Formats: sequence, C-alpha cells, structure tokens
Amino acid sequence: MNRYEALLALNTRGKEETVKETIERLEKTIKAAGATIEQVQRLEKRELSYESRHLTSAYFINVVFSAQPTAIDAIRAKLSLDNEVVLQNYLKLSAKKAAEAVAA
Repeated sequence: MNRYEALLALNTRGKEETVKETIERLEKTIKAAGATIEQVQRLEKRELSYESRHLTSAYFINVVFSAQPTAIDAIRAKLSLDNEVVLQNYLKLSAKKAAEAVAA
C-alpha cells in the first residue's frame, strides 16, 4: 500500500450548506475503492487561478489516504463522473513525507 494525497476542488455554488454531506459522500467513494483515509483537511472556498466549468471559485479539500496503486485510477474515474468535483489532483507521498505526516 502507498500513501497518497488528493486535492479536490468542489463546486459548491448555491449549495454551501451541503458541503459536509458532499465531503462524507466523497470519503465513502474513496473508501469503496479500497483506500484507508487517514486525514481530511477542509481548506475552505478559494479563488481559482483560471475559470473551470464556468466557476471562478471552489471549495478545496485535501485527503490523505493509503491505497493500492490501482485504486487511484478507480477513484479518479469515479470522481470524474461526480458533478460536484471540479478538479482533482493526486500525489504519491514519499517515504520521508509519509513519516513526517505521521509524526505531525
């Protein structure tokens, strides 16, 4: 199993009150792919550097999880079908960063 960090930008325009439910749903989707979630950071709503899907701002979350390398493709495919996920980026954490994250 490898450790990964996922940065997700969510479309919350007109539905700011449902952010918590959306994040919980996304956590279930990630877990369904066989991942173990270690941490979810809510980074709040921020301006986008460029317009994406006619949005100028999005709600960002950062998810740290452990999963098999093949699970990333499954998670990416599933979340790309979700209308509320505007952007997604995945980063494999190195052993050094993984140790630092555990110590923090």
